[in-house]
Amino acid sequence: MLLMQFSAAGGDFPQLHTWKPEELHAHIGFMGEVGAKLVADGEFVDGQGLAGPAQARIVRAGAGGTPVVTEGPFAETKEFLAGYWIVDTDTPERAVEIAAWISTAPGPGGKPLNMPIEVHPVMSAPPQDV
Repeated sequence: MLLMQFSAAGGDFPQLHTWKPEELHAHIGFMGEVGAKLVADGEFVDGQGLAGPAQARIVRAGAGGTPVVTEGPFAETKEFLAGYWIVDTDTPERAVEIAAWISTAPGPGGKPLNMPIEVHPVMSAPPQDV
């Protein structure tokens, strides 16, 4: 699983709402190219962009299992999960190559953002005899 982080603190680019429309379109177009190439290469399993931190919630079970929203909206958030891809690659190294490519998504002025992309192996189920 490849996790795309956006960081106002760690990035040297302005927040998305300040980008010019053509810069945002170039970024979204690049993400479309990523998906199309992964599909063409037979490596795409799933991928989604995620809503911003203002729409996210952290939920825990309260008394009797009642949902309790413990945080949010996250106006003060410096980093947030912006999207993910689940890829099926032949090697872990290939997943790292894909992550590096995604990291080059264009930002303002067409400059690569160099976003951090976390690579997490998806675990399989435990053995049946456990």
